[in-house]
Amino acid sequence: MKNNSTYKSLKRAIALLVVMLAFSVQGIAQCAMCRATAESSIEGDGYGIATGLNSGIIFLMGIPYVLLAILFAVFYHKQIGGFLKSFNDIH
Repeated sequence: MKNNSTYKSLKRAIALLVVMLAFSVQGIAQCAMCRATAESSIEGDGYGIATGLNSGIIFLMGIPYVLLAILFAVFYHKQIGGFLKSFNDIH
């Protein structure tokens, strides 16, 4: 029965991940003050502070996802380890 609930939880997590990836938009977003600074500092080639600001925002946005992925990996490892241990006890 425990494996059935784990399977359902895994299916829900995968479905949520698919939905999140399907509706994700490139995260080039800025607050109003950052946008004003970036627009006023555009150089002749079209680049300036805006490129660095966007890269920083993307970097800071990615950190929570990396932490969640690590947490998921640890949880998944513990679940698989328990399953393999119980499977070895059967044989």
